[in-house]
Order: sequence, then structure tokens, then C-alpha cells
Amino acid sequence: MKTRRSQRLIRQRRIRAVVRGTAARPRLAVYRSGSALFVQLIDDEQGVTIASKRVKGKNRAAAMTLGKDIAALAAKRKITSVVFDRGGNRYHGVIKALADAAREGGLHF
Repeated sequence: MKTRRSQRLIRQRRIRAVVRGTAARPRLAVYRSGSALFVQLIDDEQGVTIASKRVKGKNRAAAMTLGKDIAALAAKRKITSVVFDRGGNRYHGVIKALADAAREGGLHF
């Protein structure tokens, strides 16, 4: 029987095999640690992080503020379209709230 962590890592590898970010359309990568949420805008062609943001707390309210903040950072750098990399996490709850807030902030994906 596979653990939740191993299932997440399998999903993460499957997603990363397909999702690639460019300078015009970077990858919006999400990571959930034990106590915080992290988001990065990554240009995979150059191998560089364009912008990043972190928030302590793992609830939906924190995810919504993080989504709006990363959308504002992207707008400042004239980025309107991204590729969403959920990092192997299921698309519900906190991850969905973050994605919805980023869309409300003006990002298209």
C-alpha cells in the first residue's frame, strides 16, 4: 500500500514531465511545507526564479492572500499568463483557493 507522500511524489513527477515554464509564460510552482505555503514563478528555459512569495499558515485565507500577492508581483513584471504546477498536491482546498485568488488577481491559466 502506497503512502500519501509517495503518491504525491508520483503525481509530482508526472506533472513535471509535462509542465515547462518560459520567460513569457512562467511556471507557477506551489509547495506546501509543514507550516507555510510557498509560490514561485519559474523560467525553466533559463533555470531562474522570476518571483517568489511565502506565507505562514496553511489555511484557505492564507492561500488567498498568497495568490493575490503573487498575481501582483507577476503584474509588476508584466506577466499575465502562467502554467500552474500544483506540485503533486490534489487540486482542492488550499491549492484551489490559491489558484482562484491568483486568477482573480489577473493571472491566466
